[in-house]
Amino acid sequence: MRSARTPVATAATTVTAAAAAMAALVGLTGCGGSSRAADPSQPAARHFEGLPFVGVLFADGEHHCTASVVDSPKGNVLVTAAHCVHFQDDDEDGAEDEGKGGDPDDGKESGPITGDLQFAPRFSGAGEGTFPYGKWKVNGIHVPRAWQEEDGDRGDYAFLTVEPDAQGRSVQEVVGAATPDWSSGPRRHVTVVGYPNEAYNPDNHPITCATDTQRDDDQPYMMLMRCGGFHDGTSGSPWLADHHDARRPGRLIGVLSGGDTDAESTAVLFDRQARELYERVTGGAAKSS
Repeated sequence: MRSARTPVATAATTVTAAAAAMAALVGLTGCGGSSRAADPSQPAARHFEGLPFVGVLFADGEHHCTASVVDSPKGNVLVTAAHCVHFQDDDEDGAEDEGKGGDPDDGKESGPITGDLQFAPRFSGAGEGTFPYGKWKVNGIHVPRAWQEEDGDRGDYAFLTVEPDAQGRSVQEVVGAATPDWSSGPRRHVTVVGYPNEAYNPDNHPITCATDTQRDDDQPYMMLMRCGGFHDGTSGSPWLADHHDARRPGRLIGVLSGGDTDAESTAVLFDRQARELYERVTGGAAKSS
């Protein structure tokens, strides 16, 4: 099983406390934060100015994960990794799944994280940083049944809904969105945009990498890319095929969900099940591009 890149908080504690506890677990298990020896043939992520529709999820004020706006009829939907926002069900023996952020000593019911969850598009800057498009309050968390009941890794994506701003505008009206693609193959040229956490990225600059994907031999429902620099905090980063720029964002075919090191990352390939969840959340289909 591949490692998740960022901890999920339990429903029994505040997000901040749970994230701190899982950070310690990540350090012990080697989840996502380790690096390989430099490979000159492998691309590495670079800092850039960011995309308006990609930003940071803040949980109780702490950088938690990466998320992006996905096109929807009401313009109020984000997508990220499920392990960023929803604690998995107990295993059959009653023990929580440590690999997905569980606390075996907690004994509390699984479910969406608690606390104040907000989305900050194009966040950047050291310390408190800057918020060029403000903060948007998350008011709904939706994960696939596979994440809750079956093979968790196969369902490691989530759709979030956010409230309008003080002027009544949707987040998509303000920052734009990428159109989802539910039928992509695993071999694509993608642009991936994410936000490593502050330990690896003191100035909180977004990173980007353009590279080719392939099917993951270990988990054939996943894509795999090799690009250095995707440390903790990049879970939920959008994988954009045919991306050009903010006005031509391309098509969203999945979000970063894990990887053995910061140089090898995986994403569940969006499929019919992802589309069905999206349409339940939105009440309609995304516009075609």
